[in-house]
Amino acid sequence: MPAPSSPSSLPAPDAAALAHSGRLLDHVRGELDASGGWISFARYMELVLYAPGLGYYVGGAAKFGGAGDFVTAPELTPLFGRTLARVAAQALARTGGDLLELGAGSGRLALDVLLQLERLESLPERYLILEVSPDLRARQRQLLAEQAPHLLPRVAWLDALPESLRGVVLGNEVLDALPVHLLHGSAEGVLERGVVWTEVGLAWADRPIASPALASAVAELPVVTDRRVGGYLSELNLAAPALVASLADRLECGLLLFLDYGYPRAEYYHPQRHMGTLRAHYRQHALDDPFFLPGLADLTAHVDFSTVARAGQEAGLDLLGYTSQANFLMDAGILELMLEMEPMTPPYLRAASAVQRLLQPSEMGELFKAIALGRGLTAELPGFRRGDRRAAL
Repeated sequence: MPAPSSPSSLPAPDAAALAHSGRLLDHVRGELDASGGWISFARYMELVLYAPGLGYYVGGAAKFGGAGDFVTAPELTPLFGRTLARVAAQALARTGGDLLELGAGSGRLALDVLLQLERLESLPERYLILEVSPDLRARQRQLLAEQAPHLLPRVAWLDALPESLRGVVLGNEVLDALPVHLLHGSAEGVLERGVVWTEVGLAWADRPIASPALASAVAELPVVTDRRVGGYLSELNLAAPALVASLADRLECGLLLFLDYGYPRAEYYHPQRHMGTLRAHYRQHALDDPFFLPGLADLTAHVDFSTVARAGQEAGLDLLGYTSQANFLMDAGILELMLEMEPMTPPYLRAASAVQRLLQPSEMGELFKAIALGRGLTAELPGFRRGDRRAAL
């Protein structure tokens, strides 16, 4: 399979990686053939990210950190996980039960949270990890076995959500990786943008919206038509509210805490954001082409936090807080944790640089948000005692 044309700055994949991408592409073509030649982008995204044995998140390539395709907050500094643990400890003190992490990535966040909860004498009964990737499960287990072997017996990996939950559910950069539908709005109305196969490979094709659920959700969008040349392109995520509703159905008492990049609905579907937020991520580069090297590049879209909040509230949860990542981390005590370090030492300077990246508005501090939903929690939580933005939702 020849490598697709790409900017010269992108590292070239090796032969084994190209062969893997080719097998996934064949799988997508098979799905297209079985579906009459067209599939929704949501289905395409689901296949290239999660197809068993082939998708990006179930393959074996490095994804996180400097050697991977992107860097997440836990990879920058242990202070991120330690700060989240301070919030989790407060909630666990009121609810008891377990801590469930959705998609634990490299395992770094689980390690840092567990070690901090141990320092706070607030370890949960179990630390559960819902992870679809056998490869990532193995890496998570290895990291914990090497750096916190005494805590490993407390950790359990799940294939599906448990029937009931009590405690804390944590999702860091999970919602942005859920499959999204693509919409093309014009003066003629809104069409769903899907994927077809042509003589030159994967390509776009628009069709009328056939799903009643999608049509109903589209009808509520602030911007659905646009008369500019090319129209209005955006995404709609039905999987995120479905996940929140499913968690709410299972939550007896506890906290759902999500951190991700995104906007309230009015900002997400602003007329000036007419090209959407969908991006591919490959070797620390953000690309506009979601067909680039299927299976070797991550696909993400920003989160509509208004939809997340409404899904929780309609399922009977309380909206406990919504704010920027910078406000959340500072209110939860990340700077206090920095003060525990020896000033001006190499570890301190590395931590200071990472924390600056987490907090700066021009970096992750403003684009990333934190949202908390819960049941049976009435007192304010660390992270949400200042900078409240719930009115924007």
